[in-house]
Amino acid sequence: MQFSKNLCSSIPFLDGLKVFDSFKYFRVQQWLRRRFLEMGIEYGIQSTSRFCLKGRLAKMKTKKVEEFTAGYYGLCTAGGMLSAGTTHLAITPLDVLKVNMQVNPIKYSGILSGFSTLWREGGPSALWRGWSGKLFGYGVQGGCKFGLYEYFKKLYGDALVDQNKGVIFFLSSASAQIFADVALCPFEAVKVRVQTDPSFAKGLADGFPKLYANEGHSGFYKGLFPLWGRNLPFSMIMFSTFEHSVDLMYRNVIQRRKEDCSKSEQLAVTCLAGYAAGAVGTVISNPADNIVASLYNRRADTVRQAVKKIGLVNLFTRSLPVRIAIVGPVVTLQWFFYDTIKVSTGLPTSGGLRRNQEDTGLIVCEATAQ
Repeated sequence: MQFSKNLCSSIPFLDGLKVFDSFKYFRVQQWLRRRFLEMGIEYGIQSTSRFCLKGRLAKMKTKKVEEFTAGYYGLCTAGGMLSAGTTHLAITPLDVLKVNMQVNPIKYSGILSGFSTLWREGGPSALWRGWSGKLFGYGVQGGCKFGLYEYFKKLYGDALVDQNKGVIFFLSSASAQIFADVALCPFEAVKVRVQTDPSFAKGLADGFPKLYANEGHSGFYKGLFPLWGRNLPFSMIMFSTFEHSVDLMYRNVIQRRKEDCSKSEQLAVTCLAGYAAGAVGTVISNPADNIVASLYNRRADTVRQAVKKIGLVNLFTRSLPVRIAIVGPVVTLQWFFYDTIKVSTGLPTSGGLRRNQEDTGLIVCEATAQ
């Protein structure tokens, strides 16, 4: 701390005290010094003899959170929940159309005609069926997916020092997605039934007990393996494509280190890499997505029956345009919101692999009282 030498002469009441009682003047001066030291404020005196604080007068004690600690992973999990839950909620009408196109492709043969049919038969509310499953189910899944990905990427990066980075990204995303889908599966089971059968339930509140009464615990996890079949390839391709896209843009396009770029430039890289990751992952995961919809709506009892009924070509093409329309922007927004949350708290944007704790820094989160 640095204190001005003319502090006392710049405070009016101390000027008078210095003249009449120099001992008390000295005691008050020492007391003021101790108080400011305790408050942690750096201050100075303006030439106009007015008291001027250079620091933040009501600043709360700075909290330092080290990367790759419980607090860091908690923040990443919260960011994943917010980003995934809100973006999936926003595209609920497209998701309702996609599921119905998969279950009843003759009736819902196109995007525009499908929306027209839904609106005509159920009104505006038909487009938002299953919104609670999208918000809470995919919020929980997003929290697990992003938070655990950061954890496993650090874990595998330190354990497999000589391994290629691509292998680390594949293993980390797959490990995170396994747990994320276990959390998502009950929500997805209810959501799909609500979206395709309006008489089944209105949402999660009445859908959960009704599904349990009809099918028991197995009804919630009947589609877990197809869900893994859809989301594991998607997640592995999505995270790996994102990581490699980020590296490619900084290395060959921007030709600067991430640390030398502004926050807006870093977030722009995040959006471009996120869209590329979402588009590639959608094509890879489309067959499993069709199988999941068929199983949940009891159009088939097994994966083999679902593949036989849908057909090999239709597995890759059915509902693909609407899925690209959904997943590309959704993944882009998820990465954007996720990295915006990280940047706003002092964390670096996503992308890259740091294998040693020495490469990490301290994230300083400051809160200023009014």
